[in-house]
Amino acid sequence: MPFAVALSSYSLVILLGAVVGALVVVLTRAPTKLVTFLAFAAGVMFGAAFFHMLPEAYHGGGFWAFALVPAGFVFLLVLERYVLTHACEEPPGCAEHLHGRTLGLTAFLGLSAHTLFDGIALGSAVKEGVGLMALLAITSHKVPSSLSLASILKAEGKSTRSILGLSVVYGLMVPVGAVLYIAFDAVLRFEALAPRALAFSAGSFLYVSVSDLLPYVNRHGKDNRGRNLVALAAGLLLMLALAQVTELPGH
Repeated sequence: MPFAVALSSYSLVILLGAVVGALVVVLTRAPTKLVTFLAFAAGVMFGAAFFHMLPEAYHGGGFWAFALVPAGFVFLLVLERYVLTHACEEPPGCAEHLHGRTLGLTAFLGLSAHTLFDGIALGSAVKEGVGLMALLAITSHKVPSSLSLASILKAEGKSTRSILGLSVVYGLMVPVGAVLYIAFDAVLRFEALAPRALAFSAGSFLYVSVSDLLPYVNRHGKDNRGRNLVALAAGLLLMLALAQVTELPGH
């Protein structure tokens, strides 16, 4: 299969996977199920950080890549608590909180940064003739990650149009990353850039999970603690399993 055709086809499959993940959440109407989705999302984000992003960061950048993990955590802490929001002593559901909430934005930016480097991996894999393996690995990550992003956006009250739109943009980061790889692989050292960006994104994932998702689940899911705990564990185990069966060649 010609390089351009293969890359375009694989990118389309990954984009459709991201949309499918978002549609699962959009079509779910029960509020209790949404909280369970958020518990699953927390597990996915923990798993993505510990089983995928941090090992890749260490593999490409060594021990010092981990120095950017707390940087990503603190960056989102400062952004969410002191820059994009304002103090509010009212309950969490008040209009002020809803107006200033930035969880969806931070999750979207973190996941998109991760996906951009997935696109770089896809471009290099297709170029080296192992694109099908990269397709399997990336698609298997994008569906649960898109479900996680859509769950967070829906919990913020975003419209169906906004959720699907952001999910499409998120999915499009794969072809964007692939094109960047093709255009600049002779100029930029992606080997040095990618692990540092992944470590930074891992820190942002940990912040979103610990500071936003789990407190929300604990506050609004008191009637279904067992189910939410199972969903959290399922997200973790899913990402662990994917790390075992979809590892790219050369890693």
